[in-house]
Amino acid sequence: MKLIKLKIAILATVGLAVSLSAGRAEPLATRNCTWCHGGTPAQGYTPAPRLAGQKYQYILKQISDFRWHRRNNPYSKLYMWAAGGHLTPQRAHHLAAYFSSLSPMPANDGDRELVARGRRMFAEGIPDANIPSCVACHGPRGQGFGEIPRIGGLAYTYLRRRLEQWAEGYDASALHPMPEVAGKMSPRMIAALASYLSFVK
Repeated sequence: MKLIKLKIAILATVGLAVSLSAGRAEPLATRNCTWCHGGTPAQGYTPAPRLAGQKYQYILKQISDFRWHRRNNPYSKLYMWAAGGHLTPQRAHHLAAYFSSLSPMPANDGDRELVARGRRMFAEGIPDANIPSCVACHGPRGQGFGEIPRIGGLAYTYLRRRLEQWAEGYDASALHPMPEVAGKMSPRMIAALASYLSFVK
């Protein structure tokens, strides 16, 4: 019964968002997306990611992947397939522009004892495991470029679970080489990297 009520509430917020004009991106985000992505603004609630400061092109790609069911992990199916499917290209553009314009804040919720190891992995990769450095694609502060997302400052739980999901075979349409890289990482490696990134400003 609780799950049914939750789905009804989500559909109601999606319907409200669709009824708003395309030019009102902030009300659209506030009344719909911030239910899960946070009203600080958009600094995230577990397990939803922090959208503030995320790359415009990346947000647009994720909305498209939700709409066409290419991002297929359980929470995407439950929440975002419906939400993404109701957004017109113009509304998706306004949402992406709005969230990318916000100032990001670090989650600061990782394991501090793993930060040093995670920092080395981020900067140098793990050559023995054929894992490249994250800096090569995501930039020195994990800020991302174009369709490559900002990962610096994202919440530990979200980052850890995303890496685990790629290793489990979800979201195989993600940009190369992330599914392959995640499949080579041990749980301890994932925990260290996610811990470090949660503190990056």
